[in-house]
Amino acid sequence: MQLTPSAHVDTFTRDHLPPADQWPTLEFTLPELQYPEQLNAATALIDQPTARFGADRPALRTPDGVIWSYGQLLEHANQVARVLTEDHGIVPGNRVLLRGPNNPWIVAAWLGVLKAGAVVVTTMPLLRAPEIAKLIGLTKPSLAITDHRFADEMDTAATAAELPVLSYGSDAATDLVALAAAKPGTFENVATAADDVALLGPTSGTTGTPKVTMHFHRDVLANADTFARHLLEPTPDDVFAGSPPLAFTFGLGGLVVFPLYFGASALLTERAAPVELAERAAEAGATVLFTAPTAYRAIIKADRADLLSRLRLGVSAGEHLSQQTWEAVEEASGLRLVDGIGATEMLHVFISAAGDAIHPGAVGVPVPGYRATILDVDGNEAADGEPGRLAVIGPTGCRYLDDPRQANYVCNGWNVTGDTFLRDAEGYFVYQARSDNMIVSSGYNIGAPEVEAAIDQHEDVLENAVVARPDEERGSVVCAFIVLREGVTGDAAKRKEIQDFVKATIAPYKYPRDVRFVDELPRNPSGKLQHFRLRESLQTGQHSELAGAGQA
Repeated sequence: MQLTPSAHVDTFTRDHLPPADQWPTLEFTLPELQYPEQLNAATALIDQPTARFGADRPALRTPDGVIWSYGQLLEHANQVARVLTEDHGIVPGNRVLLRGPNNPWIVAAWLGVLKAGAVVVTTMPLLRAPEIAKLIGLTKPSLAITDHRFADEMDTAATAAELPVLSYGSDAATDLVALAAAKPGTFENVATAADDVALLGPTSGTTGTPKVTMHFHRDVLANADTFARHLLEPTPDDVFAGSPPLAFTFGLGGLVVFPLYFGASALLTERAAPVELAERAAEAGATVLFTAPTAYRAIIKADRADLLSRLRLGVSAGEHLSQQTWEAVEEASGLRLVDGIGATEMLHVFISAAGDAIHPGAVGVPVPGYRATILDVDGNEAADGEPGRLAVIGPTGCRYLDDPRQANYVCNGWNVTGDTFLRDAEGYFVYQARSDNMIVSSGYNIGAPEVEAAIDQHEDVLENAVVARPDEERGSVVCAFIVLREGVTGDAAKRKEIQDFVKATIAPYKYPRDVRFVDELPRNPSGKLQHFRLRESLQTGQHSELAGAGQA
């Protein structure tokens, strides 16, 4: 592994790449993946498209009618880069943490950080202060940029780390928007190396410590030149819309990278229920929608299939898309959903199918530029029809920031995703289950141990265990088995109290929707908690008498 000379003055990310012998195999088999040694992703995403497609072409839209053209987005991104470098002393390689919902200014900030040669640290706006503090400790940012409406938790986390915070969207004279308005709208992008780190993307893990994925400037473009180019085939007339936050790489690709790279526009919706999202997308003339199977099911159940029938493409990822849901959407709307599996470690979708190549019930085949296989328990390639661990190789791959779990994800050069699949006789990959105790609910990845740790903080909880319970609407929901301290009654009021406590402790979407009070938890002779027995009990209905009262 030979890296090109870095443009980073702050060498933190280069210094904390995984050891060379733990890297996955990287392959650049397509002509469009042959990137120059010097590459700044922001140049390819806003400077070049503005020159190619015109400064007046719409780039970003909001439901309230705001439209930023490519020229305006370029100007604001340049101004942000100037604020970072001139007012805050950001140098290439520094990390800048971003926190905010999907709106134009978070995109301008994202591009501005890249232009300055710095590294974006993406965070979910719903994270609580302790969760943000963990990410600050791992990534060592020099500055945080936050939407002013989400500043409280950010300020709490940043104070302990003595991290400067810059807010945007308020009326303050020190607001990023005001500071940017005083700057010229030009900036000379830093000539970063194609293999300089551009993005640190945290992924919810199965322990309380997040894993932080490291992505190069070329990686940001590689997903556009594989999945987007070959399966979505975007045109400048497309309007992209979707529900995933930009802190998720699914949302970053679908709502920023893909539309900008191909001269299209994106509708940025801060928050909307599925039907409202579809209505807003229709009003904006959206042609491509990115969301989870949960949302597509909700739209169909609300008898609003007409909203989907207007789309050119509906992309489903973030959780398993069942054949029943796929068929229901097609029958009701005529839309043939493009299913896909991706990973934060790989940045975006690497197995999918579109159009006539879709096989309902199967996710698809490797996206051009990638190859995949199924590994058995010994790490050997399994025969067709045999379930095993999904493994993939392509132009992107797993690189964790200074994390021993790197060795668990990469096996003999393969990126092993933690999903159990099988490959059928036609070469299509069919999802079976998650291989670990990650809970995927409505497209959100939720680490069970993190929820357990939050529940344990409640004064009435003696111990608890969290697993995924299958759910028709959400794919899975967080199910908590809780042993209360002696003398405490496990009733509906206590259940709600614990749920509200968890919502106030960690991101609200992680709370246990299903709470079941039990006398004891299953353990093996050595005392190790047996989560698999709890999952089995959900399948056999052993705790069914509690299910009705336990769900919220």
